[in-house]
Amino acid sequence: MAGERAAIRYAKALLSLSEEKNASEDINKDMALMAETISKSKDLRFVLESPVLQSSKKQGAILAIFKDANALTVNLVDILNTNKRIPILGEVASQYMRLYDELKGIQVATVTTAVALDDVMRAKVLAKVKELTGKQAEVTNKIDESILGGFILRVGDTQYDASVANKLNKLKREFTLN
Repeated sequence: MAGERAAIRYAKALLSLSEEKNASEDINKDMALMAETISKSKDLRFVLESPVLQSSKKQGAILAIFKDANALTVNLVDILNTNKRIPILGEVASQYMRLYDELKGIQVATVTTAVALDDVMRAKVLAKVKELTGKQAEVTNKIDESILGGFILRVGDTQYDASVANKLNKLKREFTLN
């Protein structure tokens, strides 16, 4: 919990500074790359969280991996290193992206389907999300064959489950109750 609060504070400070320097979009790209790389690399997470490794080694590893990063991103890594907060870099990156999307009025809609969305369905989902929320959205598609068909749409805290598996479970519950 304390790590999450600290990550939010660092992300807010970075967003404020990047807005001031008109670099928020570039920083958002850096943060997206960092968040994705850290979440997908078990070895990188191990390096960041290792209490044995010196923080200067951790900083060197991060700067070597993200050598094309913006100067503000490099400054963030320096500050996290100085404050011995390098392990929360992934969380800072995630919080920055969330705050950036909030600032720009963009929300992420996650659509879970049994098969990949085509361009026509993606456009329909975007239109429906904009109609329901009045905000621009980005659609991410998760594929889960266990839902059999239909879709599960999640926008913020709201979820709409129109999957075949959900309908079958409802029928099963109805028959077991009667």
